[in-house]
Amino acid sequence: MIENQKAIAVLGNVTLDIICKTVDDVPRYDSIAFQEAAVTPGGCGSNTALGLAGQGERVYLIACTGTDAVAEILFQNWEKAGVKTRFVQQFENLGSGISVGLVDSDYQPRFIHTAGANAELRKDTLKTDLLTEHEVQFLHVAGFFVLPGLLDLDFDEVLCQAQRAGLYTTLDVVTSPAMKNAEFLWPLLPCLNVFMCNLREAEILTGSGNPDSASSVFHNKGASAVIIKLGSEGCWLSEAGQGVHIPAPQVEKVIDTTGAGDAFAAGLLAALRKGEDLPAACRAGVLMGSRTVQFLGAVKLPEDISGN
Repeated sequence: MIENQKAIAVLGNVTLDIICKTVDDVPRYDSIAFQEAAVTPGGCGSNTALGLAGQGERVYLIACTGTDAVAEILFQNWEKAGVKTRFVQQFENLGSGISVGLVDSDYQPRFIHTAGANAELRKDTLKTDLLTEHEVQFLHVAGFFVLPGLLDLDFDEVLCQAQRAGLYTTLDVVTSPAMKNAEFLWPLLPCLNVFMCNLREAEILTGSGNPDSASSVFHNKGASAVIIKLGSEGCWLSEAGQGVHIPAPQVEKVIDTTGAGDAFAAGLLAALRKGEDLPAACRAGVLMGSRTVQFLGAVKLPEDISGN
């Protein structure tokens, strides 16, 4: 039974996503039209938590929202999907995060967004003792570089405390201008069981677009296991001095790559919770990511609020 299995906690940003397709150009003065839209919960934290809940995992979301209509939509969908929200904080004087994604002909989204209450997610939001009380076995930090409150040189103390308490700790970054200053990331790597990023993010952080050499930089900074997501090529896993390429299955038709990295994390974490080793967990993550690119938006809800 789900209530008896160990839980996974996801700490990260949450938004209401409005995904529009196809938009290749945004003129300054003229109006533009698009063919499809999806309106769903979004943000790396929400995407990963919903992906885990959809696999039958017991998952707690650690996040911040306002008390506005956007928050109502988010909570309704989280609760319907089975995501536990007792660790989601609400702020009356702040709006909830909103992201508008413009998906181009290459299926790549460009986002404009407001962080809103996500900026209030800070290191003291994470209460290791409460997580252990609720039998949380895994702690995942999602979208690290879009969480300004976590860009704190002392956040490593909180993560290392969680790891010492027996939690399996993972962290995934997301592309952001804040990545150009990696000083906030490096102290966290020794506190993680697994560090994740995609190839473009790896190149920004390390200066290398080669997965093997980029992984070496992360290992030299203290990372134990490194996963570099390669999109349609699968992922690169590096652990114990060995690197291996894990391919992705062929997808008949790509619709939108929004949230594929978060789906990967959800597949990986669910497999690890079930006792799989990292290579097998990576294969599960690649499979989840491959499924996500076949529909519009980051998540597929049982009753999609966009009506699609």
